Amino acid sequence: MSLDPFYLATAIEAALEAGRIHRRYFRKALDVRKKGPIDLVTAADLEVERMFRARIADRFPDHVVLGEEGGVTTAPPGRCRWVVDPLDGTTNFAHGLGLFCISIALQIDDRLALGVVYDPIGQELFTAERGSGARVNGRPLAVSTRTELIDALLCTGFPYTVREGKSAQVKVFEAFLSSAQAVRRLGSAALDLCYVAAGRFDGFWEQELNPWDVAAGALIIEEAGGTVTGYDGGPLDVFARHILATNGPLHAPMLEVIKKTSG
Repeated sequence: MSLDPFYLATAIEAALEAGRIHRRYFRKALDVRKKGPIDLVTAADLEVERMFRARIADRFPDHVVLGEEGGVTTAPPGRCRWVVDPLDGTTNFAHGLGLFCISIALQIDDRLALGVVYDPIGQELFTAERGSGARVNGRPLAVSTRTELIDALLCTGFPYTVREGKSAQVKVFEAFLSSAQAVRRLGSAALDLCYVAAGRFDGFWEQELNPWDVAAGALIIEEAGGTVTGYDGGPLDVFARHILATNGPLHAPMLEVIKKTSG
Protein backbone atom coordinates (compact mmCIF):
# COMPACT_ATOMS: atom_id res chain seq x y z
CA MET A 1 0.00 0.00 0.00
CA SER A 2 1.51 3.29 -1.11
CA LEU A 3 0.30 6.15 1.06
CA ASP A 4 0.27 9.86 0.52
CA PRO A 5 3.14 11.00 2.80
CA PHE A 6 0.97 13.91 3.88
CA TYR A 7 -1.24 11.45 5.81
CA LEU A 8 1.54 10.36 8.16
CA ALA A 9 2.90 13.89 8.43
CA THR A 10 -0.54 15.13 9.46
CA ALA A 11 -0.96 12.37 12.05
CA ILE A 12 2.45 13.08 13.58
CA GLU A 13 1.83 16.82 13.62
CA ALA A 14 -1.54 16.31 15.32
CA ALA A 15 -0.07 13.85 17.84
CA LEU A 16 2.66 16.27 18.88
CA GLU A 17 0.14 19.10 19.21
CA ALA A 18 -2.04 16.80 21.33
CA GLY A 19 0.96 16.16 23.57
CA ARG A 20 1.38 19.89 24.12
CA ILE A 21 -2.28 20.14 25.10
CA HIS A 22 -1.98 17.15 27.43
CA ARG A 23 1.04 18.65 29.20
CA ARG A 24 -0.74 21.99 29.61
CA TYR A 25 -3.52 20.31 31.59
CA PHE A 26 -1.53 17.57 33.33
CA ARG A 27 -1.38 17.74 37.12
CA LYS A 28 -3.41 20.96 37.11
CA ALA A 29 -6.87 21.51 38.59
CA LEU A 30 -9.19 19.63 36.24
CA ASP A 31 -12.89 19.62 35.55
CA VAL A 32 -13.45 15.87 35.41
CA ARG A 33 -16.80 14.61 34.13
CA LYS A 34 -18.16 11.08 34.40
CA LYS A 35 -19.59 9.33 31.34
CA GLY A 36 -20.23 6.33 33.59
CA PRO A 37 -19.48 5.31 37.18
CA ILE A 38 -15.74 4.90 36.43
CA ASP A 39 -15.51 6.27 32.85
CA LEU A 40 -14.01 9.77 32.91
CA VAL A 41 -13.61 12.62 30.44
CA THR A 42 -11.61 15.82 30.93
CA ALA A 43 -11.18 19.14 29.15
CA ALA A 44 -7.96 17.75 27.67
CA ASP A 45 -9.83 14.87 25.97
CA LEU A 46 -12.32 17.29 24.45
CA GLU A 47 -9.80 19.92 23.33
CA VAL A 48 -7.55 17.38 21.65
CA GLU A 49 -10.41 15.78 19.74
CA ARG A 50 -11.69 19.18 18.59
CA MET A 51 -8.20 20.04 17.38
CA PHE A 52 -7.85 16.78 15.49
CA ARG A 53 -11.25 16.98 13.84
CA ALA A 54 -10.62 20.54 12.71
CA ARG A 55 -7.25 19.57 11.22
CA ILE A 56 -8.67 16.65 9.26
CA ALA A 57 -11.66 18.70 8.07
CA ASP A 58 -9.30 21.40 6.81
CA ARG A 59 -6.82 19.11 5.06
CA PHE A 60 -8.95 16.15 4.00
CA PRO A 61 -12.59 17.32 3.89
CA ASP A 62 -13.76 14.08 2.27
CA HIS A 63 -12.33 11.92 5.10
CA VAL A 64 -14.41 10.53 7.98
CA VAL A 65 -13.32 10.80 11.63
CA LEU A 66 -14.32 8.28 14.31
CA GLY A 67 -13.38 9.55 17.76
CA GLU A 68 -14.04 8.55 21.34
CA GLU A 69 -15.64 11.81 22.40
CA GLY A 70 -17.44 12.86 19.23
CA GLY A 71 -18.49 9.65 17.53
CA VAL A 72 -18.45 9.62 13.73
CA THR A 73 -18.11 12.86 11.84
CA THR A 74 -21.18 13.94 9.89
CA ALA A 75 -19.18 14.10 6.65
CA PRO A 76 -20.33 11.64 3.95
CA PRO A 77 -18.74 8.20 4.35
CA GLY A 78 -15.57 7.87 2.30
CA ARG A 79 -12.84 5.37 1.73
CA CYS A 80 -10.59 7.06 4.34
CA ARG A 81 -11.52 6.92 8.02
CA TRP A 82 -9.41 8.33 10.84
CA VAL A 83 -9.83 6.61 14.22
CA VAL A 84 -8.68 8.71 17.18
CA ASP A 85 -8.54 8.40 20.94
CA PRO A 86 -7.63 11.92 22.08
CA LEU A 87 -6.45 10.74 25.49
CA ASP A 88 -6.04 7.03 26.07
CA GLY A 89 -5.52 6.55 29.79
CA THR A 90 -7.85 9.29 31.03
CA THR A 91 -8.14 7.79 34.52
CA ASN A 92 -4.34 7.83 34.85
CA PHE A 93 -4.28 11.40 33.54
CA ALA A 94 -6.97 12.59 35.96
CA HIS A 95 -5.02 11.14 38.89
CA GLY A 96 -1.69 12.65 37.83
CA LEU A 97 -0.19 9.35 36.69
CA GLY A 98 1.98 9.86 33.62
CA LEU A 99 0.85 6.85 31.58
CA PHE A 100 -1.39 8.13 28.79
CA CYS A 101 -1.20 8.99 25.10
CA ILE A 102 -3.01 10.01 21.95
CA SER A 103 -3.77 7.24 19.46
CA ILE A 104 -4.39 7.94 15.76
CA ALA A 105 -5.06 5.42 13.00
CA LEU A 106 -6.09 5.71 9.38
CA GLN A 107 -8.19 3.07 7.67
CA ILE A 108 -8.44 2.99 3.90
CA ASP A 109 -11.29 0.85 2.59
CA ASP A 110 -11.63 -0.54 6.16
CA ARG A 111 -7.99 -1.70 6.24
CA LEU A 112 -5.53 -0.20 8.70
CA ALA A 113 -2.99 1.86 6.77
CA LEU A 114 -1.11 3.87 9.39
CA GLY A 115 -0.89 4.23 13.14
CA VAL A 116 0.60 6.90 15.39
CA VAL A 117 0.73 6.83 19.21
CA TYR A 118 2.39 9.58 21.20
CA ASP A 119 3.29 9.46 24.90
CA PRO A 120 3.93 13.11 25.87
CA ILE A 121 5.43 12.31 29.27
CA GLY A 122 7.83 9.60 28.08
CA GLN A 123 8.27 11.60 24.85
CA GLU A 124 7.94 8.49 22.71
CA LEU A 125 6.39 8.71 19.25
CA PHE A 126 5.36 5.31 17.87
CA THR A 127 4.60 5.20 14.14
CA ALA A 128 3.80 2.61 11.50
CA GLU A 129 2.71 2.49 7.88
CA ARG A 130 1.51 -0.78 6.41
CA GLY A 131 4.40 -2.51 4.68
CA SER A 132 7.00 -0.03 5.95
CA GLY A 133 7.76 -1.28 9.47
CA ALA A 134 7.24 0.35 12.85
CA ARG A 135 9.36 2.90 14.66
CA VAL A 136 9.70 4.75 17.93
CA ASN A 137 11.26 8.19 17.65
CA GLY A 138 12.53 7.11 14.24
CA ARG A 139 14.21 3.91 15.44
CA PRO A 140 12.96 0.52 14.14
CA LEU A 141 10.81 -1.53 16.49
CA ALA A 142 10.84 -5.31 16.87
CA VAL A 143 8.82 -7.61 19.10
CA SER A 144 10.49 -9.92 21.60
CA THR A 145 11.65 -13.44 20.77
CA ARG A 146 10.46 -15.25 23.92
CA THR A 147 8.84 -18.60 23.26
CA GLU A 148 7.70 -19.79 26.69
CA LEU A 149 4.86 -18.29 28.73
CA ILE A 150 6.79 -18.83 31.95
CA ASP A 151 9.38 -16.34 30.66
CA ALA A 152 6.84 -13.82 29.43
CA LEU A 153 5.79 -10.43 30.80
CA LEU A 154 2.15 -9.94 29.83
CA CYS A 155 -0.23 -7.04 30.06
CA THR A 156 -4.00 -6.59 30.14
CA GLY A 157 -6.72 -4.17 31.10
CA PHE A 158 -10.20 -4.29 32.54
CA PRO A 159 -13.20 -2.61 30.91
CA TYR A 160 -15.43 -0.02 32.55
CA THR A 161 -18.04 -2.78 32.82
CA VAL A 162 -15.75 -5.03 34.85
CA ARG A 163 -17.98 -4.80 37.93
CA GLU A 164 -20.84 -6.38 36.02
CA GLY A 165 -18.84 -9.21 34.43
CA LYS A 166 -15.74 -9.55 36.55
CA SER A 167 -15.86 -13.32 37.05
CA ALA A 168 -14.90 -14.16 33.45
CA GLN A 169 -12.28 -11.39 33.33
CA VAL A 170 -10.67 -12.45 36.60
CA LYS A 171 -10.66 -16.11 35.57
CA VAL A 172 -8.49 -15.34 32.52
CA PHE A 173 -6.29 -13.01 34.57
CA GLU A 174 -5.72 -15.71 37.19
CA ALA A 175 -4.84 -18.25 34.51
CA PHE A 176 -2.12 -16.01 33.12
CA LEU A 177 -0.85 -15.20 36.61
CA SER A 178 -0.29 -18.93 36.99
CA SER A 179 1.32 -19.50 33.59
CA ALA A 180 3.36 -16.35 32.84
CA GLN A 181 6.35 -14.80 34.56
CA ALA A 182 4.27 -11.73 35.49
CA VAL A 183 1.22 -9.72 34.44
CA ARG A 184 0.87 -5.94 34.46
CA ARG A 185 -2.08 -3.57 34.09
CA LEU A 186 -1.04 -0.04 33.06
CA GLY A 187 -4.34 1.61 32.15
CA SER A 188 -3.68 2.59 28.52
CA ALA A 189 -4.39 -0.05 25.89
CA ALA A 190 -2.69 1.95 23.14
CA LEU A 191 0.55 2.17 25.12
CA ASP A 192 0.27 -1.51 26.12
CA LEU A 193 0.16 -2.46 22.44
CA CYS A 194 3.11 -0.23 21.60
CA TYR A 195 5.08 -1.82 24.42
CA VAL A 196 4.42 -5.23 22.88
CA ALA A 197 5.73 -3.85 19.58
CA ALA A 198 8.84 -2.61 21.38
CA GLY A 199 9.49 -5.97 23.04
CA ARG A 200 8.82 -4.64 26.55
CA PHE A 201 5.74 -6.82 26.90
CA ASP A 202 5.43 -10.19 25.21
CA GLY A 203 1.65 -10.27 24.94
CA PHE A 204 -1.53 -8.31 25.61
CA TRP A 205 -5.17 -9.34 25.82
CA GLU A 206 -8.35 -7.45 26.64
CA GLN A 207 -12.10 -7.40 26.03
CA GLU A 208 -14.67 -4.62 25.62
CA LEU A 209 -12.24 -2.32 23.82
CA ASN A 210 -13.28 0.23 21.20
CA PRO A 211 -11.75 0.82 17.76
CA TRP A 212 -9.93 3.95 18.95
CA ASP A 213 -8.25 1.95 21.73
CA VAL A 214 -6.61 -0.61 19.46
CA ALA A 215 -6.49 0.52 15.82
CA ALA A 216 -3.13 2.32 15.83
CA GLY A 217 -1.40 -0.05 18.26
CA ALA A 218 -2.51 -3.15 16.36
CA LEU A 219 -0.87 -1.97 13.15
CA ILE A 220 2.28 -0.93 15.03
CA ILE A 221 2.57 -4.46 16.45
CA GLU A 222 2.03 -6.11 13.07
CA GLU A 223 4.66 -3.90 11.47
CA ALA A 224 7.05 -4.72 14.32
CA GLY A 225 6.72 -8.42 13.49
CA GLY A 226 4.04 -9.43 15.98
CA THR A 227 0.67 -11.13 15.66
CA VAL A 228 -2.73 -9.58 16.34
CA THR A 229 -6.08 -11.41 16.28
CA GLY A 230 -9.40 -11.57 18.02
CA TYR A 231 -10.10 -14.05 20.79
CA ASP A 232 -11.25 -16.50 18.12
CA GLY A 233 -7.80 -16.47 16.51
CA GLY A 234 -9.16 -14.88 13.35
CA PRO A 235 -8.06 -11.59 11.77
CA LEU A 236 -8.54 -8.60 14.01
CA ASP A 237 -11.74 -6.63 13.58
CA VAL A 238 -11.25 -3.36 15.48
CA PHE A 239 -15.02 -3.22 16.03
CA ALA A 240 -15.22 -6.72 17.56
CA ARG A 241 -14.24 -5.52 21.07
CA HIS A 242 -11.65 -8.22 21.84
CA ILE A 243 -7.96 -8.49 21.00
CA LEU A 244 -4.96 -10.73 21.53
CA ALA A 245 -1.62 -9.23 20.53
CA THR A 246 1.70 -11.05 20.95
CA ASN A 247 5.25 -11.38 19.74
CA GLY A 248 4.14 -14.31 17.54
CA PRO A 249 5.62 -17.41 19.21
CA LEU A 250 3.42 -16.87 22.27
CA HIS A 251 0.22 -16.37 20.31
CA ALA A 252 -0.94 -19.99 20.20
CA PRO A 253 -0.30 -20.69 23.91
CA MET A 254 -2.00 -17.44 24.95
CA LEU A 255 -4.95 -18.18 22.70
CA GLU A 256 -5.25 -21.60 24.27
CA VAL A 257 -5.37 -20.12 27.78
CA ILE A 258 -8.03 -17.62 26.73
CA LYS A 259 -10.19 -20.24 25.02
CA LYS A 260 -10.01 -22.57 28.02
CA THR A 261 -10.84 -19.93 30.62
CA SER A 262 -12.96 -17.20 29.05
CA GLY A 263 -15.81 -19.56 28.08
